[in-house]
Amino acid sequence: MAQTGLATFDTTLDKTNHVLKEIETAFGWPKERRNQSYAALRAVLHALRDRMTVDETAQLSAQLPMLIRGIYFEGWDPTHVPMKVDRDEFLARVEKEYAHDMEGDVVQLTQTVLQALRAHVSDGEWDDIRSAVPKKLASVLP
Repeated sequence: MAQTGLATFDTTLDKTNHVLKEIETAFGWPKERRNQSYAALRAVLHALRDRMTVDETAQLSAQLPMLIRGIYFEGWDPTHVPMKVDRDEFLARVEKEYAHDMEGDVVQLTQTVLQALRAHVSDGEWDDIRSAVPKKLASVLP
């Protein structure tokens, strides 16, 4: 467990590290590739956030660990959402923002990140997210 001296910070740091480790484990990456798992998390979160309405974005954020919530909202401009993108445009954005060599494909990367986050999101909220995006894009969500 991280030791910042504040239990709230220690908890969110541990939860965030757990999510990043799940991504790394799924791809067989060593911890030294933490920048890559962070980049994957950030790219997927931003693409998803910008595809959803302000209300749905806020509802999802309320369930994310505090540090991941900060990553999620970093650079957000709610006056430009939801961006009406289809499945291919969504995946192209993830791939562009990831900015690392892709191991596997962008669908696998996206699904891996979302699966790592899934433990922090209720079934009801997950269903809301799936219903808020086009069916072809929803097929990418675990």
